[in-house]
Amino acid sequence: MDLKLAGKSALITGASKGIGLSVAQVLAAEGCSRLHLAARNEAAMMKAKQELEATWDVDVHVHAMDLGTPGNMDVLAEAAGPVDILINNAGDVPAGPIDTLTEADWRRGFDLKVFGYIMLSRLYYASMKAASGGVIVNIIGNSGENWDAAYIAGSTANASLMAFTKALGGRSLNDGIRVVGINPGPVDTDRMLKIMRRKAVDILGDESRWEELYSHYPAGRAATPEEVADLTAFLASPLSGYTTGAVVTLDGGIAARGSVI
Repeated sequence: MDLKLAGKSALITGASKGIGLSVAQVLAAEGCSRLHLAARNEAAMMKAKQELEATWDVDVHVHAMDLGTPGNMDVLAEAAGPVDILINNAGDVPAGPIDTLTEADWRRGFDLKVFGYIMLSRLYYASMKAASGGVIVNIIGNSGENWDAAYIAGSTANASLMAFTKALGGRSLNDGIRVVGINPGPVDTDRMLKIMRRKAVDILGDESRWEELYSHYPAGRAATPEEVADLTAFLASPLSGYTTGAVVTLDGGIAARGSVI
């Protein structure tokens, strides 16, 4: 299927590994001609740049910075310039119940993910409106609709971003812009491993037993980063041109059955 993304440009945050890197690979394969990768790990992104440019006809720019630092979203938007597609994906909200999280934990997680998504969307909404078109895709998380006391900061952050996506996307098509979200459930990434170890402590009393939790998953597995990336590319494409103000859940049915893994 041709997603009609040839010649498009995109900015992807959290792009050094996992979902963000997979999104970059899919967008390059679909014909995007210019990609901006943003994250803290410069070495990983430079490696990705080399591989992407060697495989596809794409110009890749690397922006190494801590996106949780106030003001850095302005720096990033200025450095990257206007793009057709913004993928908000950077986030590391700490796992754990309320009595294990400090104020600093909450603020650090929200500065990067919640305020990071909001501020970068705000900046790019203005440039996309001026260009009469653009797409913002927010990679959020199913804990925003499937509340989990053992991941309370994540549930709160993700619920906020779901509301933000629907509120902004509900009117954005009037400006030629689409704003959509994706709620992945557990995804096979390094970040998932951290969360799973925390859950294994809460549920089984031993972080080393985290793999036992797979038995509760649909199909006995987590989603792959590639599955999330494929959905991201479709939602960012003109083939999904009437989709806005919506959040699509990709979790094997976990949220639909009211289960918390």
